[in-house]
Amino acid sequence: MLLLGLDIGSSSVKAALVDAKSGATLGSVFSPETEMEMQAPHPGWAEQHPEIWWEHVCKALQMLLHTTRANPSEIAAIGISYQMHGLVTLDAAGQPVRPAIIWCDSRAVSIGDAAFRDLGESYCLKHYLNGPGNFTASKLKWVKENEPENYARIRHFMLPGDYIAFRLTSEACTTVTGLSEGILWDFAENKVADELLNYYGIERDVIPGIAANFENQGRLTQTAADALGLRPGVPVTYRAGDQPNNALALNVLRPGEIAATGGTSGVVYGVVDQLVSDAQNRVNSFAHVNHRVKIPRIGVLLCINGSGIQYSWMRRQMAQDGISYAAMEQLAATTPVGSDGLCIIPFGNGAERMLGNQNIGAQIANLHFNRHNRAHFYRAALEGIAFSFVYGMKILRSLGLELSIIRVGNDNLFQSDIFSSTIAELLGCRIEMIETTGAVGAAIASGVGIGLWADPGEGLGAQQRVKIYEPENKTGPYSNAYEQWANYLKKAI
Repeated sequence: MLLLGLDIGSSSVKAALVDAKSGATLGSVFSPETEMEMQAPHPGWAEQHPEIWWEHVCKALQMLLHTTRANPSEIAAIGISYQMHGLVTLDAAGQPVRPAIIWCDSRAVSIGDAAFRDLGESYCLKHYLNGPGNFTASKLKWVKENEPENYARIRHFMLPGDYIAFRLTSEACTTVTGLSEGILWDFAENKVADELLNYYGIERDVIPGIAANFENQGRLTQTAADALGLRPGVPVTYRAGDQPNNALALNVLRPGEIAATGGTSGVVYGVVDQLVSDAQNRVNSFAHVNHRVKIPRIGVLLCINGSGIQYSWMRRQMAQDGISYAAMEQLAATTPVGSDGLCIIPFGNGAERMLGNQNIGAQIANLHFNRHNRAHFYRAALEGIAFSFVYGMKILRSLGLELSIIRVGNDNLFQSDIFSSTIAELLGCRIEMIETTGAVGAAIASGVGIGLWADPGEGLGAQQRVKIYEPENKTGPYSNAYEQWANYLKKAI
């Protein structure tokens, strides 16, 4: 028995096959080889046609079946992960009304800000755990205001993963997790956010039916099966946004657990057992994949723009030609914790949400020409990014997250011993590096929907731990370096 996972990103579509019995990943592919096209008709806009996602789902499946030589008839369930916060609009015939407005489009910021003021900040935080912001509901309001002829044609609106599930099954539905990420779920009353819909003048019936994350959400139609090379009738039994799904893939399901990634930008996603919000809007809170009314599981999402992009910039602009990240790490390790006083503030990739949306730029502090060299710069860069993660996780702690463990993938800054050890020491927390992907997580989660496991954690037991970082209680030098960095940051903001 095989499980299929799809991960619908804005850059590519990934697909993975998992053996249900052993939990082993049989293969993983992505399409296209270059990034999918994104349109920006105006500054701040970002659109993709939903059809391009389906095109690459088909191509990825063909590649996956070819490379694994798997028998398509053995695929028992399909799980979907997808780019969050997007807006797909469908007409009565199930055709897209207009291109999808995706996660990084900023056209609806002012609409969400006005709703936050008019509905009341305390009301929004109590009921939605967030301000309406630039999320899906506000994007739909933008269509209503600016494209009334298109809005009039809308039968349903969906999130990107809902659309792919619709193409697979012809069933129009979404999830509470998805509605919460669009700021369309009222946690206080456990229902669709009618007050926000009424404020925006959006009809309730444009929201499709609501399914659970782990259940039969429809079966593969003959048309979809023919396009994919699969048998009809395979159930779609799981869907979730990419960040909750990445957390699931890392077995982050319980309060106190954190999933983190240190790519171009950094993401910290922690699970709590209560409805939490941040009055300063430094983080966002959404229903996690295993959220229940009586057993709340809320994912608190923190984004750090100044992350891996800073280190990749340093490699391109300041390092010697051709040097690898591994070689930079070796040089950085020749300098002491704290980089001999050199501090780098990494926030040079735009406004930082956790700093009150300030754009303070990257900064270098306490540089001495007769003492510091490239090795100090490499270490200070890694430490500066690690300190920014610690700064963010302290925000999560202030919101009630009792940090117990951090789980990360084997494909980003956490591969650096300096980076990971710095975080582990300062937080007194174990870091586990796991070999997995979002598509693999979605595949495993689909097994819950067909009754293979009662809980997704059971299906994640076969995950390979690549490395473990344990705090060694050598906090002195790390704490001193962090305090110096935090003092420079305080002056900058």
